[in-house]
Amino acid sequence: MKPVTVYSTRICPYCMLAKRLLGNKGVSYQEIMVDQNDALRAEMMQRSGRRTVPQIFIGDRHVGGFDDLAALDRAGQLDPLLREA
Repeated sequence: MKPVTVYSTRICPYCMLAKRLLGNKGVSYQEIMVDQNDALRAEMMQRSGRRTVPQIFIGDRHVGGFDDLAALDRAGQLDPLLREA
C-alpha cells in the first residue's frame, strides 16, 4: 500500500471520521498534527493549497478532505488508489 498522510488537529470531527474510515480499511497512516505548530500548518497549506483539516495524501497525491476521501470510497476508487504501485 502507498503511504498515507493525514494532516489534522485534535478537535476536528472530520479528521476523526477520516482516520476511522482509514482504520476500518486496515490502512496505517502518518498523522501530522497542525493545531499547535505553525510550520506544519504552513507545510500542509503549501502541499494542499488548502487551509482546512483534514488534508489527506495517498503517496504524493492530494486526495483532499474527509468528504473527498469518503466520495472516493463510495465510488469504489479508494481501495485501488491505496494499492497502486
